[in-house]
Amino acid sequence: MSSLFSAIHLGPYTLSHRVVMAPLTRMRSEAGDRPGELMQTYYSQRASLGGFIVSEATVVSPTGNGYLGSPGLYNDEQIPGWKAITEAVHAKGGTIFLQLFHAGRQSHQDMQPNGGLPVAPSEVAYNGVAYTADGWVTSSPHRALTETEIKALVEDFRSASARALQAGFDGVEIHGANGYLIDQFLQDGSNQRTDGYGGSIENRARFLLEITEAAISVWGSQRVAVRVGPSGTFGDMKDSDPKALFTYVVQRLDSLDLAYLHLIEPRVLGNVIDDSKDQAPVASQLMRQHYRGLIIAAGGFTAQSAEAILQAGDADMVAFGRDFIANPDLPERLRREWPLNDYDRDTFYGGTARGYTDYPTFVPERAKGVTAEA
Repeated sequence: MSSLFSAIHLGPYTLSHRVVMAPLTRMRSEAGDRPGELMQTYYSQRASLGGFIVSEATVVSPTGNGYLGSPGLYNDEQIPGWKAITEAVHAKGGTIFLQLFHAGRQSHQDMQPNGGLPVAPSEVAYNGVAYTADGWVTSSPHRALTETEIKALVEDFRSASARALQAGFDGVEIHGANGYLIDQFLQDGSNQRTDGYGGSIENRARFLLEITEAAISVWGSQRVAVRVGPSGTFGDMKDSDPKALFTYVVQRLDSLDLAYLHLIEPRVLGNVIDDSKDQAPVASQLMRQHYRGLIIAAGGFTAQSAEAILQAGDADMVAFGRDFIANPDLPERLRREWPLNDYDRDTFYGGTARGYTDYPTFVPERAKGVTAEA
């Protein structure tokens, strides 16, 4: 693992290894979408000396939540909880970016202010789900945003970026994947607009680029990143020419001198690997041709396949999701080739400390048995 555990510069930060904790939707926030002590414990457990964490997707607007329990940073009351988390991560020598998102049509009227309709670039039939007080339910019908509302949402991303700075984060990542609002603007299967935010690839990419530039106005380019999912279909997404679309997007992002580009491999569907798709990391291989900066690859990697993509030069760091859920000490386990805990998929979304902060770390003296200390 000579590459995976070599040092690297990410923007102004120096990291001691290239194992990234991926942004993971865990839905354990408290009332008012505020992070609490349980979330603080969770992130603190997973911070490692010289390691890098991307926070779970965090809502930038009251209209942006599609999952009950997802945290927000759309008002000042949410800052203290996040500040406790960043301080805990920094105390362990870690670096943490906040991932910012808006669910768009992946929502429900029960999650919207005054019971309004979820918003999207266009009114297009959608059969997805949201998570409400009644559990997983079919998403409500949605309505198309006006241009004035689009501009206001760009400002919501800017405001959330400013609050992230106040909360002590080291930077922000813009979530442009997984069928959420930005992705809905990018792909023409969901964007049927005829104004300046629809039609051509250039117009469909405009929302993402305006949001990215808004975040840069707060942080500077080297502490802002973007996550995209070329050819991703999660959230009922599709595009008539995904290669042309994402090549253009990545080329434009390349010109902005970002901290990194975060790529989700299309073999990932939700929280499982789609065995019907090519298992090779095709997105990173393609986009490396158009992006000169640091690339983080995500999507079903093992220690061995992570090392392989780094050796090939198609990515510079690798994000791990499910294994980081189950192994708070994942970087050290990978470094030492210690066995991994199995993850419990049933406890991924929402709930209590079970399946969240109760996974054990590894005790070397008990290497022939299972296990350890919480």
